[in-house]
Amino acid sequence: MATITSTTQTTTTALPRYEQVPESSHDLDWADLVTLDLSTFDQPGGKEALAAQLRHAVHAVGFFYITNFGLSQKEVNQQFAIGREIFKLPTEEKLKYRADLENGNYNGYRPMGSGEILPGLRDNVEMYNVFKFLPELERTQPAVVREHRVEIERFQRRIAEDVVRKLLVLIAIVLELPEDHLTAGHKYDQLSECHLRYMIYRHRSPEENARYQNLYSRGHTDFGSLTLLFRQPVAALQILTSEGQWKWVKPHDGSITVNIADVLQFWSAGYLKSSVHRVVAPPEDQAHLDRLGLLYFVRPAHDLDLKTLDSPLLERLGLKGVEGDQAGDIKAGDWVRARVRGNLDKAKSGGQEEKEVLKGVKVKYYG
Repeated sequence: MATITSTTQTTTTALPRYEQVPESSHDLDWADLVTLDLSTFDQPGGKEALAAQLRHAVHAVGFFYITNFGLSQKEVNQQFAIGREIFKLPTEEKLKYRADLENGNYNGYRPMGSGEILPGLRDNVEMYNVFKFLPELERTQPAVVREHRVEIERFQRRIAEDVVRKLLVLIAIVLELPEDHLTAGHKYDQLSECHLRYMIYRHRSPEENARYQNLYSRGHTDFGSLTLLFRQPVAALQILTSEGQWKWVKPHDGSITVNIADVLQFWSAGYLKSSVHRVVAPPEDQAHLDRLGLLYFVRPAHDLDLKTLDSPLLERLGLKGVEGDQAGDIKAGDWVRARVRGNLDKAKSGGQEEKEVLKGVKVKYYG
């Protein structure tokens, strides 16, 4: 993997303005998710009030919204514009930056069709992942990323050092831990696989959607600690409720949709819920649209293990060591890489299934 040594690249090309498409007019079965207003975080008693509001969501649901997170819609739209330019590139150009998926590395381009949705049916998603701009993680990038490197890194850092920091403080409060307990293993300058993801689902014909059972992405949980999904008005994301029903996630204005991921579930012995979610074909009035997405994936430092945290709450609930027994000897970096390798062309179809990714740790997949 080639390394870039210069850190002085600046924007040289103005991108066409990105504007979000209208929402669907269909009355969908929306999930009832809590919304946290992060503007109250630094007010007296603000953290405690937000943590109390969050407690049920992270334990029983696994998904929630945040608003007033400190990034303007203009800044967010600029990142969508960068993603749009990446996916306009010819396939042969994008393939020059293909990620080393076979060795569990997502850094770079993941081509459409890298995995199966159903037997013999390939996925319709392209991804371009930009890892943190640390010397150990840097690689060659397409011109649009090089030219906008400064603003991409600034955007990443503001997510990591402000938005994610606040969320991890709130979760630590829920677990009755010191406020910096989780942030200590999630710093931008630590070696981890946190990344900004530009992602596009290419639309299919109605006939293709029928063959794919309307699935764009099968039910799954995420690998790391948290996932942040910036507002995407093309309705397609669904979560699996505790009652076994799929509910749509509404794209509220000015919001980020956040979900708990596997590592936090391991650390909390299952108290924090790594929620199952999937992506389906959009409703009829949006089915002709490609679905461009912008996400930030929060990963813990590579050298952290997955054993249960020393949380007074977990101790009191009798959960200490329950789930940690099966994952405590696994390093977070190994877990993430194994999940990436496991996702490459190893999809299974039909119902709820399990497959072993690492010895002693099972991951469930849902149709």
